[in-house]
Amino acid sequence: MIRGIDTLRHSFNVLQAQQENLSSNIANVETPGYLQKNLFEATMDEVQLHNNQAGIKNETRHEVGGFTWGNQIDGSAIDTTKGALNPTGLPTDFALQGDGYFAVRLGNGQTAYTRNGHFSVDGNGQLVTQEGFQVLGQNAGPVRLGQGTPAFMLVSFPANTQLQNLGGTFYTGQGTQASNAIVRSGMLENSNVSASDQMVELMQTNRQFQAQQKVLNSTNSTLDKAVNQLGRI
Repeated sequence: MIRGIDTLRHSFNVLQAQQENLSSNIANVETPGYLQKNLFEATMDEVQLHNNQAGIKNETRHEVGGFTWGNQIDGSAIDTTKGALNPTGLPTDFALQGDGYFAVRLGNGQTAYTRNGHFSVDGNGQLVTQEGFQVLGQNAGPVRLGQGTPAFMLVSFPANTQLQNLGGTFYTGQGTQASNAIVRSGMLENSNVSASDQMVELMQTNRQFQAQQKVLNSTNSTLDKAVNQLGRI
């Protein structure tokens, strides 16, 4: 019985993580340059169980056998599928056609990368993100609007690179100078999240959560009878 409760607990943890991730994806469906995040499950390692209920006096070790406590979140991956380009006509909006990411300097000095080119101009005439982070040029310096397309620092990542999300549309990883990225001014890249697909998955996850809740309630009821009712006999 206790093993069943622990298995349910692991299942609830997985479902909660999936709910939170799906909700985050849906919340960012309108965020320019947002890349969908997917979680992966894996079966937990099998453990060997035993008790001491063998022998005449129940004092001998008895090997019960292997048992798996359910699934767990085994990792995540960023979906790097490109979103559609949407014209805005704003001179501070930029989109990338092809592979590549804009480089920005975060508040802590770390360099991060983003497909979100929804920039603005700060008091020094430099391009910054909506969060106020400096957009980097080819020389790792600031970018200023002038004639023609600014010379951005553009970085691309091999297909097998594991991008790490730093929050929002900012990512980090081991990249190289982008060679085939084309900057489109007055445009933004849409989020690559399919709201309908994510909603379907979220509803399925909610149904699984409700089903597990029913099993938990039934288990608790059985335990209550075993402890409080049978104990009176």
